[in-house]
Amino acid sequence: MASIKKVAVIGAGLGGLSAAARLASNGFQVDIYEQNKSAGGKANNLKFDGFRFDTGPSLLTMPFVLEELFNDCGERLSDYLELKKLELTCKYFFPDNTILNAFSDQKRFAEEIALKTSDSKESVIKYFKYSEDIYTLTSDLFLYNSPSQVSTYLSKKALTALLNLKKIDTLRTMHKANASFFKDKKTVQLFDRYATYNGSNPYLAPATLNIIQHVESKLGAYVPANGIYSISEAIEALVKKKGGNIFYESKVSSILTDGNAVRGIKVNEAEKEYDAVVSNADVNYTFKYLLNDSVLSESKKLRKLQPSLSGVVFYWGIKGTYKKLDIHNILFSEDYEKEFFEIFEKKICPVDPTVYIYISSKYNNDDAPAGCENWFVMINAPFNENQIWEDEIRKTRERIINKVNSMLGINIKDKIIAESILSPVEIESKTSSYRGSIYGISSNSKTAAFLRQNNKSSSLKGLYFCGGSAHPGGGIPLVILSGKIASELIIKYEHNDD
Repeated sequence: MASIKKVAVIGAGLGGLSAAARLASNGFQVDIYEQNKSAGGKANNLKFDGFRFDTGPSLLTMPFVLEELFNDCGERLSDYLELKKLELTCKYFFPDNTILNAFSDQKRFAEEIALKTSDSKESVIKYFKYSEDIYTLTSDLFLYNSPSQVSTYLSKKALTALLNLKKIDTLRTMHKANASFFKDKKTVQLFDRYATYNGSNPYLAPATLNIIQHVESKLGAYVPANGIYSISEAIEALVKKKGGNIFYESKVSSILTDGNAVRGIKVNEAEKEYDAVVSNADVNYTFKYLLNDSVLSESKKLRKLQPSLSGVVFYWGIKGTYKKLDIHNILFSEDYEKEFFEIFEKKICPVDPTVYIYISSKYNNDDAPAGCENWFVMINAPFNENQIWEDEIRKTRERIINKVNSMLGINIKDKIIAESILSPVEIESKTSSYRGSIYGISSNSKTAAFLRQNNKSSSLKGLYFCGGSAHPGGGIPLVILSGKIASELIIKYEHNDD
C-alpha cells in the first residue's frame, strides 16, 4: 500500500463526503471535520414547529453520478436511497398570467412551449439538440476530469471538443444565444434562468453554460423519497461504513504547512498531523482564513474574480394546501435584465424578484402537519458586501408576499404560521462560503467559467479542493464529481513520495 495514508477533509458537505467515501474505500485513514452539528453542508435539514425543510439544493440531476459513487465503494445506491423521477420538473408563472409546465419528456416540453408562447415546437427541439451537442463535446473535458492534468487534454473527446469550439459557443452570452433561437421573451427568460444554477448572470455568462438545461431536461430531474437531505445522510452513512470518521462541531481554524507542503490542520486549538488535506470549504475562504493568504499565487487570482450570486431564503410553514403549485415553481420578474443588474451591479435584492418556491411536502407528507405545506421560498441576491440585510430582508419579504398574491391569487400573509430566514450572512457563517456566495466565483465573463480552482493546489503539496467553489462547479452532481476528482488525484499523487 502507499506511504501516504492519513487524510483530513475540512467540511462534511457533499463534496467532502464524496471524497472521503472514495478515499476510505481505497484504504486511506480519513477524518472529516465539520463545524456544524450535522453533515451535508448546504444540503442540510431544518426542523421546527412540525415542519421539515431541505435547506439548500432542492433537485437532483445526473443521478448516475450518485450511483457511481456508491458502486465505486462496493455498495448499491438503492440500499441507501429511493429516487423518484419527476414528470413535471418545474411550473413557471409569468407576469402576463401564462403558466408553463416544464415536463421531463422533451417532446412534451417542446409542445407545451409551442402552446403557451409564440415559439414553435421545432425551434425548441433544435435548441435541445444545440444544448446536447455542447454537453457531448464538453462534459468529459469540463465535468469528469481535472483541468490541471495534461492527460485531460490528450483524450480523443478533449481533442474533438477543441476542434469544435464554435459548437461549444464560448463567444456569445447565454442570453444572446437563447434570443437567437427564440422570439418570445418568455421562452428566452425560461432558458436564461439556467445561469442561476451556476450563480451567474445570463447576460454576461458564456453560452457554453446552456449545457445546464440539457442536464435537467434530457437527463432528468429527481427527488429522493425523503427529501434532498437524505442524499447527505446516505453518503454520510457510506463514509462511516467504509471506516471514515466524522467529527462534528469541530471547526478547523488553520491548515498547517511546512515549506511548500501541508502537514495537517489546527482544530479546536489542537494541531493534528496529516499527509494530505482536502478542503471542502469555499476556496477563497480556505486561502484567506485557513492559510492566511500565504499561498498568494493562487489566492490573488481568485480574489480578482467576481463571487457568484447569493440568496435569501424564507422557510415558511404555510396553513392550507395549494393545488395551483407543484413541487418546484418559479414566479418570474417582469424585467429579467434589470433584476440581474440590481443583483450584480447595484448589489441590492431585486425590486421585482424572480421567486422560487419548493414544496417538498407535496411528495413527502411527513414534511408538514396535516392541512399545511412547507414552502422553501428563495430569491437570488447579491453576495455579502456589508449591505443592511435587515432592511433588504424586510423589503424582500413584503415583495414576495405581494407577488404571490398578485400572480397566484394566494394571500399568504396571514397563512405563514412558522418562519425561519437565511441571508447571505448566515450562508457565509454556516457554510464557510466566501461573502455568502453560493457557487464560489461567478461565470460572468467569457473566461471565468473556465477559471475555477483546480482540485489540486499548484502551490502546496498535499492540498486538494472539492465542493461548489472548486472544479467542476456547484450543484449536487458536480459537487460529488469534485470529490471524485480530488480523491483520484490523492490516490494518484499521495501513494508516492514525489
